[in-house]
Amino acid sequence: MSTDYNARHNKGTQAEGVSRRNIIKLTGAGAAAIGIASAAGLAGAGPAFAAPTSRKDLDPGDTSNGADNFYTSDQVAVRKISFKNRYDMKVVGNLFIPNDLNRGTTHPALVVGHPMGAVKEQSANLYATKMAEQGYVTLSFDLSFWGESAGKPGNSVLPDVYAEDFSAAVDYLRTQPFVNRERVGAIGICGSGSFVISAAKIDPRIKAIATVSMYDMGAANRDGLRKSVTLEQRKAIIAQAAAQRDVEFAGGAVQYTGGTPEVLTAESTEVDREFYDFYRTARGYHPNTTTHPALATNTKFMNFHPFNDLELIAPRPLLFITGDQAHSREFSEEAYRLASGPKELFWVPGAGHVDLYDRVGLIPFGKLTDFFRTQL
Repeated sequence: MSTDYNARHNKGTQAEGVSRRNIIKLTGAGAAAIGIASAAGLAGAGPAFAAPTSRKDLDPGDTSNGADNFYTSDQVAVRKISFKNRYDMKVVGNLFIPNDLNRGTTHPALVVGHPMGAVKEQSANLYATKMAEQGYVTLSFDLSFWGESAGKPGNSVLPDVYAEDFSAAVDYLRTQPFVNRERVGAIGICGSGSFVISAAKIDPRIKAIATVSMYDMGAANRDGLRKSVTLEQRKAIIAQAAAQRDVEFAGGAVQYTGGTPEVLTAESTEVDREFYDFYRTARGYHPNTTTHPALATNTKFMNFHPFNDLELIAPRPLLFITGDQAHSREFSEEAYRLASGPKELFWVPGAGHVDLYDRVGLIPFGKLTDFFRTQL
């Protein structure tokens, strides 16, 4: 990244040797609420519950700092689309096109991936809409096995296919006559940050990559937050998933694990409460997801190492955005450390992990816009 570019963005940008800010103090052993098995080694099945029929049935949630997950814009046209990935699986998405786009020429485009356990209507559509307002053609989509996309059983974990979905979205965009084939970038939110990095390592058509509140879903499942899961606990999780395979092969019901808790208790961690306030309230609830991954497949994440060979992405630029209060900040820090550059780690003051899903008052859309205009 150029000296001029860095000079214009010193505020909020990580430099070598900058001291760490305070991190949210977590109770419990560090199991996050997005499919990470408990640090006790017990990845219990998600409880049965009666899903609300609409957001009106739910508590409003904390809508401070402009939380607006379901934002729409009269400046942007939205079209439901679908395309196939290389495994002949149908991927369902939304295409966002600025109303004033000159279709007689070509324009840069962005793929936007949703948080792990979520669907495109949660965070991804918001980012896609906001970036379309800045003149980009944008595409949000449901990862395979989630939402409206194909894959059985639903909520299965297969990170290589998740990464493939990003490349398939690039396939789709490169066929559009108003998209510049050589100016396609991507944004990955939460777990999708690790999936887009995995995709970009072997897909040089993705020219610039930004992650927001990134989770390395491999490290998170192997080690927990702040490396709180022991080897023996990891083995216990693997054994439970393997036993569930036997149950399901014999015709038993699919079981689910992790995800956002359905209820809060006195023992709920700060991470539990953070995710609950988005996924289980009107702030971010959507009926197309429970957030609970399939138990028998969730251990696939333990073989997922998205930060290996990160130098393959260079010289394409990487931007890692994280809240300085985010419980997940360790993953953006590690990716920044390992990337060979051009790279930038951008801090959002006062923001936690889920804050950057939907709090328009905190999400640095200006930073994203400037990054892609400069680097894409």
